[in-house]
Amino acid sequence: MNKTISEINEKIRSGNAVVVTAEEMVTVVKKSGAEEAAEKVDVVTTGTFGPMCSSGAFLNLGHPRPKMKMQKVFLNGVEAYAGLAAVDIYIGATQVAEDDPLNREKPGSFTYGGGHLLEDLVRKNKIHLEATAYGTDCYPSKYYEAEITLDDIPEAVMVNPRNAYQNYNCAVNTSEKTVYTYMGILKGNLGNANFCSAGQLSPLLNDPFFRTIGIGTRIFLGGAEGYVTWQGTQHKPGVERNSKGFPLQPGGTLMVTGNLKEMSPEWVKGVSMTGYGPSLMVGIGVPIPVLDEEIAAFCGVSDSELSCPVVDYSNDYPNSTGRVLGSVTYEELKSGTVKISDLEVPTGSLSSYYKALEIADILKKQILKGRFFLGEPQKYLPDGRGSR
Repeated sequence: MNKTISEINEKIRSGNAVVVTAEEMVTVVKKSGAEEAAEKVDVVTTGTFGPMCSSGAFLNLGHPRPKMKMQKVFLNGVEAYAGLAAVDIYIGATQVAEDDPLNREKPGSFTYGGGHLLEDLVRKNKIHLEATAYGTDCYPSKYYEAEITLDDIPEAVMVNPRNAYQNYNCAVNTSEKTVYTYMGILKGNLGNANFCSAGQLSPLLNDPFFRTIGIGTRIFLGGAEGYVTWQGTQHKPGVERNSKGFPLQPGGTLMVTGNLKEMSPEWVKGVSMTGYGPSLMVGIGVPIPVLDEEIAAFCGVSDSELSCPVVDYSNDYPNSTGRVLGSVTYEELKSGTVKISDLEVPTGSLSSYYKALEIADILKKQILKGRFFLGEPQKYLPDGRGSR
């Protein structure tokens, strides 16, 4: 059984495509086997919704009168990077507010930052813009202040350098004191274990060798249509894998882009990580075309077959020792407790499986209605097999 993306798109167009979520595909493969599943199913939809720090947006603010070459730009007190062009800026999800006390009194609360600003933009809330410049003959203005909304901004494009990690650490703390990290608050003496993945629903775990994902892949991004534009930063497909080909460590990542003006605040949410800083929750869904039996088998993987490394964030992670305390499956993590060093440790997830499943369902319905077609990659991502 071999299909092409164009053949599957034709089935979507004619209303004959069979589409299931990655959760449903687990049952299909278990019941019928990968070969029969490949014949029956055309598309498997995936989803993930969690904090993704390496996110942000390019904004073209439009020229005031007289024109201005903006040197310093603040939106709701959050500084944007203005070293691009006269009124082009980039706002990053983890940028802190200028007046934030940070960690001077640890742990800092980081109540507002780049991620919250991005959510406010998507919500069409009023944003206070303040810009300064040194002035030139062609751009004479030196100061500009205004109240704006996303509708006032000519162009707003989400460009996230690293999203949708293929796998990630289970974070713990073996020291006696509480530590505050991007993986949340970790209690001392293995008081809790935090993870951040949708497991069997996670996009890149359903196509572990990127056979269907590349530049031009059409995705769900922040509630709108988006695209994969490159491999994400820190893309490491060559990490150790299990016997079925699934990475045992943080592996591949995606660089993605989409129109911020079309996105929904339900899927673009600013968050505050106590003691660490602001970030952004992003909703991403990737449709996986079932081209053959191998892809069907990959998409039929369950949480019990997927594992991640347990890493100590009090010492090993910050000091890059490379030490791993062990591994746990996503089935174990989602059960509420895992066994680490002979201790029963309560678990917590920074990502939402419920919202990830909702994304997969939305994609499924859009495809079945002929409103979402698969993007044919123009270049596939490095796959870890050494073949690209």
